Amino acid sequence: MPSPLPRSLTASLFDVEPAARGPVVAWQEAFATWLADQRASGSLRQPGVTEVYQAMWDSFSSWCLGQSPRVTLESLALEDLQAYQAARFGQKAADRSLSPRYVLRLMRLIDRVLRHYAARTDTLPNTAASDWVLANPEVRYSEVETKDPLPEYLSAPEARQLMTHLSAARPRPGRSRDALAVMTWQEVRNRASVALQLGAGLTPGDVRALALDSPIAHGGRTRGQIWKLQVPGNGTSKPRETPVAPWAAELLHYWLQVRADAGVVGEHLFPSTRTGKPWLANSQYKNARQVLQDAGMDSREGGSFRLRHTFAMRQLRRGTPPDQVAAWMGVEPAEMRRYDRVLPAAVDVV
Repeated sequence: MPSPLPRSLTASLFDVEPAARGPVVAWQEAFATWLADQRASGSLRQPGVTEVYQAMWDSFSSWCLGQSPRVTLESLALEDLQAYQAARFGQKAADRSLSPRYVLRLMRLIDRVLRHYAARTDTLPNTAASDWVLANPEVRYSEVETKDPLPEYLSAPEARQLMTHLSAARPRPGRSRDALAVMTWQEVRNRASVALQLGAGLTPGDVRALALDSPIAHGGRTRGQIWKLQVPGNGTSKPRETPVAPWAAELLHYWLQVRADAGVVGEHLFPSTRTGKPWLANSQYKNARQVLQDAGMDSREGGSFRLRHTFAMRQLRRGTPPDQVAAWMGVEPAEMRRYDRVLPAAVDVV
């Protein structure tokens, strides 16, 4: 029998229209039953910890229920978690809402409650919270002893292997576009977007934010060839420009041709649909992961951020000043110090 809902939760139900009480009860019962099982097993004994978890869950579930359409236990996705973090940006500093450790603790709570809910209802677990943590290294490593863990990067053979796989999406000498007709425009989009993470040091968020006018071809060494990108700013970084490796630029140029031929519209460089809808975080994350798997990359931690770290290390090995690399990547120069511990061993970086 499910445990009774806490008084603060049951009282809030009276402020909700009857038709909406179903989703509200689902969110609150999921937490209440998880909490009851934790107490029964002796895993959760301290009242103070319970109160913190209760407050975290109340805040998160209230936000989910306030969205249109409402976010449910089943529909919760990566973009919802990202939107929740963005919604709390700049709010009460006292509640540590921007602390990576706080976010990690919240995501672990969400994941545990959702997995408990899935086991109780005999349904597939919603892994959005654990997937989000994997996609955000600054949160995933927030509790390690050294707050600045060694960056994961591709070895030279791995980088070449991935570059070969990505570049196979475009025509090459002796291979016409007809030979690529079986590849959908989405597949070309996926490979081109991953190419920019490796060849231009972009984050997944940068990739989704790029506009049609982001690629710059004028002013380069070769007339008409894309050589850099204008990356829009966001809540944590300013607008910037970053160079694009020639092989990635060629694939990006081909993607623009495929995009036009497929009749894809809109202002986003990498939209999710032909009508130009934005590419959502969870979809882009899954597609990037599939590209890496198809290329034969192993599944160790680091995800597609390994590509960004490989870009940074390649530039630093070439003698590019750390401040310049930081500007290209949209980070503070101090963040370049994390590569000092691996650069001496990273002699062969593509």
